[in-house]
Amino acid sequence: MPNFDASQINHWIFDLDNTLYSGDAAFFSQIDKKMTLFISDYLGLEPLDARKIQKQYLAEYGTSLSGLMAVHGMDPAPFLDFVHDVDLSPLTPCNELPKAIEALEGKKYIFTNGSKKHAENVGTHLGVFHLFDGVYGIEDVNYIPKPQRSPYIKFCDVFDIDPDKAIMFEDSVRNLEVPKFMGMETVLVTSNADWHHEPKETRPASATTDAPWVDHKTSDLSAWLRDNT
Repeated sequence: MPNFDASQINHWIFDLDNTLYSGDAAFFSQIDKKMTLFISDYLGLEPLDARKIQKQYLAEYGTSLSGLMAVHGMDPAPFLDFVHDVDLSPLTPCNELPKAIEALEGKKYIFTNGSKKHAENVGTHLGVFHLFDGVYGIEDVNYIPKPQRSPYIKFCDVFDIDPDKAIMFEDSVRNLEVPKFMGMETVLVTSNADWHHEPKETRPASATTDAPWVDHKTSDLSAWLRDNT
């Protein structure tokens, strides 16, 4: 892994789910189950069949939502409202994370495949939302998700980001390939949780995950920021 020089970074970009909070949390399973329920009702399928479709679209399109829109012409708004209406109590805020983010020199952003409202709800619960200079949700990129290239290009254009002076934090290894190609430094936030139920290419990364476009890895975002900035 290369050495890291925080003085060269002007833009700090963070994914939301399983990145700003631990991927070990049971929280995301709520969203996962609500996606299955919505798809089951929307397509008139048994839950098991709906879940297969959900994971197939996740793998093929980047998000289940994108597949539902592409294949079935679904309106995204009701889906996002339903799946993100969840209990935040399983998320235990990390006392060190707000301090670590606030101390960063430069602009700070959330860039998520979820909705902006979801980012606001989760970020506020974690005590960090007010520290960010911008939030970019799936609705801002016409529901075209990471890891496709166009959302990254649009994100950088909107916030006037020079990729050579930016760093991106993600739990998904495939979502870091494009930013690395663009010139960003990349940090993979890993999890020790059991994610075998997710398609292999979409699982939050484990400590053993390797890819040539990953510059750094950590299982503790707050500690990494504290020790490297």
